[in-house]
Amino acid sequence: MTISLCMIVKDEEAVLERILSQAKRFADEIIVVDTGSKDQTELIAKRYADRVEKFAWNGDFSQARNFSFSFATCDYIMWLDADDYILDEDIEKINKLKNSQMGADIYMFEYVLTYEKDMTPIFKYMRERLFKRSKNFKWVDPVHEVICLEGSIEKLDIKIYHKKEKPTLPGRNLKIYRRLKREKCPFSARQQFYFARELMFNGFYKQAISQFNSFLKRSDGWVENKIQACIDKSLCFKSLSNREGEFKSLVEAFEYAPPRSEVSYRLGNWFLAEKRLDEAEFWFLCAIEHSIVPDNGAFIERDMHDFLPALQLCYLYYLKGDVQKSFHFHEMSKLLRPNDKTVKNNEEFFLNHFEKLCK
Repeated sequence: MTISLCMIVKDEEAVLERILSQAKRFADEIIVVDTGSKDQTELIAKRYADRVEKFAWNGDFSQARNFSFSFATCDYIMWLDADDYILDEDIEKINKLKNSQMGADIYMFEYVLTYEKDMTPIFKYMRERLFKRSKNFKWVDPVHEVICLEGSIEKLDIKIYHKKEKPTLPGRNLKIYRRLKREKCPFSARQQFYFARELMFNGFYKQAISQFNSFLKRSDGWVENKIQACIDKSLCFKSLSNREGEFKSLVEAFEYAPPRSEVSYRLGNWFLAEKRLDEAEFWFLCAIEHSIVPDNGAFIERDMHDFLPALQLCYLYYLKGDVQKSFHFHEMSKLLRPNDKTVKNNEEFFLNHFEKLCK
């Protein structure tokens, strides 16, 4: 297997050399498409890439990515962003894949968006990453672009880390969606979901709630996006200090699947804020004991499956006067993240507590 790496970039001089030097260790061909850089991006790209092309930016990420794919000549095409990062162990896995006899049409890697200092993933999901060139896959959607999953698909234990060094331009994606709205472009269910999320990210909570509701009424929406829409809608209500709306939105997620830890943990916090400790206990335990980690591309907030509910149960059982159970969940949280600040504070508290008992 040979790999063409195709990238689209703009003003990425701070990070481009980092990812390109990593890519040189597995890519047989590197193609960089510049969408209008005003810094040293193009010069850096030319030091590493086999081909550097320019694309006149038109507000459509899918068109830019398809343009980059059009120059690929290898067996498979891979995409990366300039601010992505690949660990040595994952580069080795990619090279091992290249030397194997596997021949899927699409390979999905883990995309890690947040992580610990030791690179342990916190928030991740599966993302289509490597494509058989002969299948002529195409990107769709002008923003939050995607390649539709077709043909034979393999999910691999290979991680790509998104190591952002600068914030995305405020409102960039929302401006694209609003332009599409003005032009009366019909939105797919997926586009409507991400439009609602961009409204949320930019603080337009009431508009976001309306768009999430419209998305949830559609019959063609992906179930994982519907679960996430309920979670996101609850966050909008929370930002509006609407406790009832926050609660009902979380419960609404149960229409689509058994309770996910991301929902159960948030329900635990909701009841804890209401000082309803028995209900909070139930939902925090549910987050841990009935953890479901789908590998279908759903957003996974890993800490809500164990670490965060363990921290809250440590606090909750102390409030209930059950120090033994409180200490049990402290030990669980310490095992998961021993260097966490709250864990260290709790450790000091319990040491003092048991020291006093021994006197």
